[in-house]
Amino acid sequence: MSFEELLDQAGGLGRFQIFQLVLFCITNILTYPHIVLENFTAAIPDHRCWVQILDNDTVSGNDTRTFSQDVLLRISIPLDSNLKPEKCHRFIHPQWQLLHLNETVANKTEADTEPCVDGWVYDRSYFPSTIITEWDLVCESQSLKSVVQTLFMTGSLLGSLIYSLLSDRFGRKVVYLWCLLQLGIADTAAAFAPTFLIYCILRFWAGLSIMTPMINSFCLMSEWTTTKRKSVAIVLMMSSYNIGQMFLGGLAFAIRSWHTLHLAVSVPLLVLLLPSRKLVESFQWLIVRNQLEKGVKELRRVAHINGKKNAEETLTIEYVKSIIQNVLDAVQTKPSIFQLFHAPKVIMRTFCICFSRSTLGGIISVFQRTGAILAPLLMTLLGYSLHLPWIIYGVITLLAGLVILPLPETRNQPLVNTLQDVENNTIYSRKVKQEDTSTKVTQL
Repeated sequence: MSFEELLDQAGGLGRFQIFQLVLFCITNILTYPHIVLENFTAAIPDHRCWVQILDNDTVSGNDTRTFSQDVLLRISIPLDSNLKPEKCHRFIHPQWQLLHLNETVANKTEADTEPCVDGWVYDRSYFPSTIITEWDLVCESQSLKSVVQTLFMTGSLLGSLIYSLLSDRFGRKVVYLWCLLQLGIADTAAAFAPTFLIYCILRFWAGLSIMTPMINSFCLMSEWTTTKRKSVAIVLMMSSYNIGQMFLGGLAFAIRSWHTLHLAVSVPLLVLLLPSRKLVESFQWLIVRNQLEKGVKELRRVAHINGKKNAEETLTIEYVKSIIQNVLDAVQTKPSIFQLFHAPKVIMRTFCICFSRSTLGGIISVFQRTGAILAPLLMTLLGYSLHLPWIIYGVITLLAGLVILPLPETRNQPLVNTLQDVENNTIYSRKVKQEDTSTKVTQL
């Protein structure tokens, strides 16, 4: 309860926490759409092969002008099994005999076809442009669309682990700002990518930074909010992801060009860097990094923003040190990530959360990103059974619900600060329960 007591004196849910919550929610609304951006920017419109008699405006002085577009299409493009024009092949020569519908076709041989060697014609009635139409990612190049999405998700997997380690080393705020800047620059530049290869590189770069603003915003919000208000703040932040998805759908309906849509969700991230500079580094992280004086300075800053008077007189270094002495003693020994593997309860909780709290947050995010990479691959099982991918998705979801059962209850419980708190949770929980009871008696 040491950090809880200090947070309460600095204002557990004041102007600062409200500012922080609103900023994070707005940022999440604009950040999350980058994960599913290709749903719109890589939409595949109807297309067919380019043919000269249909699409060459310089053709003149022949009899083709007397025929309608439908007729010319019929003699130029073969039909598929659904009696729709083929998307990837055309007749080598116009098949004029197809116009004589009353002729017997008993001894007719199938006409020779060829790929779309001269390019494609796209239906631009809904999407004037996508990356598909920009670089002709159709037919034999259609799999390249999945390459972009796989590269982005692979970047998010690597970034989750790399930047979570950097967050624990250099601080939540500075890494948060850097990743926000990186994401804004990468996806803004992607809107002007001259080639598909450069576009893939920029999307991979954007993927490296996509998860860190979300993870670090949760860390900062949790570490600057008292236990009683934490759940409300987290629920609101989680809801911002859903709002972000709806926001992208509405935005894509209004903005049909992929270039403009990319800019519309990327440039605002650069603007959000200005208010994000007013964020305060995590007090708990500063204490864990043995930066007591800076931590007390940030604690006073938050208390001042929240309107707490005489914060400098009450929140002195000596007072803060006396409150969190147990934590200061624990952080004298620098832990490494390998110590996590000697803490069975931490491993169990991490595993349970991975299957369905920053280094741990990064590990959890790695599992999430791995799932995001593998999920599209499960759809290839449709070739064996139309029901198999959906059965797998459903079974995994049910298992994820079951593995939550061994996790401890966190309602009205403060965050644990050390590995020892987790491993000795019986003593820790008893202490917390006693303190909670005394608090309730005092309030009554």
